[in-house]
Amino acid sequence: MSVTVRIPGPLRKVTGNRETVTAAGGSLVEIIGRLDQEYPGLKERLCDESGEIRRFINLYVNGEDVRFLSGLETPVKAGDEVSIVPAVAGG
Repeated sequence: MSVTVRIPGPLRKVTGNRETVTAAGGSLVEIIGRLDQEYPGLKERLCDESGEIRRFINLYVNGEDVRFLSGLETPVKAGDEVSIVPAVAGG
């Protein structure tokens, strides 16, 4: 069961400059854990010390914001696309 994960520019140094990577798992938290094994340091950039999604990181599964789904427990299946989108602040 492979899920495609879209990596934003600021995080590509962790993934060897890959724009997309794949991982297997049944939930978003499993995907992040597996990616962190292959690309150490990725999880700490996405999740805070308590294991929750960092405030300025948005995660989407098939275009749906996981904060409105089940957060890190959001289920994923083969063929799904996860997008990591850093929040943009400005003023």
